[in-house]
Amino acid sequence: MKRIVIYGNAGSGKTTLAKKIAITHNIPYLCMDTITWTEHKTRLPVKTSKQHIDSFIERHTEWVIEGCYGTLVEMLLPAAMELLFLNPGIAVCQMRSKKRSWEPEKFI
Repeated sequence: MKRIVIYGNAGSGKTTLAKKIAITHNIPYLCMDTITWTEHKTRLPVKTSKQHIDSFIERHTEWVIEGCYGTLVEMLLPAAMELLFLNPGIAVCQMRSKKRSWEPEKFI
């Protein structure tokens, strides 16, 4: 059984790795950005984001969840089987983040 949390800075490769794991093992994937921000770029309350995570976990026995929100990652740890921390360095994260376009599909 796989229940994986991937944590790291923006541009560290979390999404790429999470999607690869989800496809390889045919398990659901959740990007924390989708349950943390609104389409108007305002932050949802942590309690609301946690409710979304809890709902996702209740619906799936296996999963991979990725994000850069330490508070949410900490709340996930009791349910997780693995925690992967990605740290390719600041320069790599900055370069990747600058190349990336706006991702409107990530915001509710």
